[in-house]
Amino acid sequence: MVVELISVGTELLLGNIVNTNTQFLAEKCALLGLSMYYQTVVGDNHDRLAQTVRTALERSDVVILTGGLGPTEDDMTKEVCAEVMGYPMEEDPHTRERIEEYFRNSAYKVIPDNNWKQAQVPAGARVLDNDNGTAPGLILEKDGKIAVLLPGPPVEMKPMFINQVYPYLQSLQPEVIRSQMIKICGIGESAVEEKLLDLIDGQTNPTIATYAKTGEVHVRVTAKAADEEAARKIMKPVVKEIRRRLGDFVYSTKENETLEMAVVKLLEKYELTATTAESCTGGLLAGRLVNVPGASEIFREGLITYSNKAKRKYLDVSKSTLKKYGAVSEQTAKEMAAGGVFATDSDVCVAVTGLAGPDGGTEEKPVGLVYIATYLKGSVKVESYHFKGDRAKIREQAVVKALDLLRRSILDNYR
Repeated sequence: MVVELISVGTELLLGNIVNTNTQFLAEKCALLGLSMYYQTVVGDNHDRLAQTVRTALERSDVVILTGGLGPTEDDMTKEVCAEVMGYPMEEDPHTRERIEEYFRNSAYKVIPDNNWKQAQVPAGARVLDNDNGTAPGLILEKDGKIAVLLPGPPVEMKPMFINQVYPYLQSLQPEVIRSQMIKICGIGESAVEEKLLDLIDGQTNPTIATYAKTGEVHVRVTAKAADEEAARKIMKPVVKEIRRRLGDFVYSTKENETLEMAVVKLLEKYELTATTAESCTGGLLAGRLVNVPGASEIFREGLITYSNKAKRKYLDVSKSTLKKYGAVSEQTAKEMAAGGVFATDSDVCVAVTGLAGPDGGTEEKPVGLVYIATYLKGSVKVESYHFKGDRAKIREQAVVKALDLLRRSILDNYR
């Protein structure tokens, strides 16, 4: 089946709101095995919205719309869809009761008159309860075409889609679609593709797709089969072969496991405590680690030594090293990593020092130059990078590489 997404709202066209709904829905539809060729953003205008819906229904089997289900006059998605698909509007008593209950349990006891508009639905539509707001979702079916209407706020849309729409769309598919994610760090997308090119060129079922992330590459293997067990059997040898070819570049095969989760898991496995020593990343690295539940068991301390004085005071970086090589240097990164271990009595320290810009770069040391070092069991590893992008992008890339260097340092010492 072919699915199409329509995001409704003038605020989206103006850039006042980041459209995260499209990314979420596109990803979920891909997991369902639905083909997607078009995504559209349209403002709160009756004629343009009606034309957009007509066009989408002509070329796609399922059209998912988000936004425009609120109580105000410019919220017109369900009215326009009802008009285009030929449905009269009527009040849904169940939805009216839910609106009354919502306001009864909220701080606002008086129900504004315009909220009753949300109890009006296209006759015969399947109503989707909204447990996080007042606007119900809707499913309209006619002549083999389906329109799914969802509220715009992600906190309302996402649970409604996952709990009610996803199972509905899944029931329309004659076969099961299952995916396995392989997450990779330390190698670029083109290099990953080169290693897997024959598998990608020869793919039928399962299919293989690569996705570039900041400092990472994700490979999704997707199989279609009669049931879940059969799909997993189809994927298993392909996933195994990809892991064999990519080796230690693979840090996880779990959809929801992040790089920092994988690092914390390794630290826990080998009963290691860790410290971070940061200059240009200013605590971002420590923040990624402490975002992981259970990190308190392995994370000893996060040191932000932005100035040379701080590097000397807290990490015992020598004055001569800073004078001769500078704060952004291989030598300083090494001393920061070693100093972090001894200052906090931890097992391992990862240190970052660099030039995030936009100012301060020279021909010898340009903006984006970053040195990352680890100290573990008396062994020091240091790597240098020249990242591209603005200040935020450089710092973000440095954090990813620091996490990966820490991961590889542990693997090298404990396998």
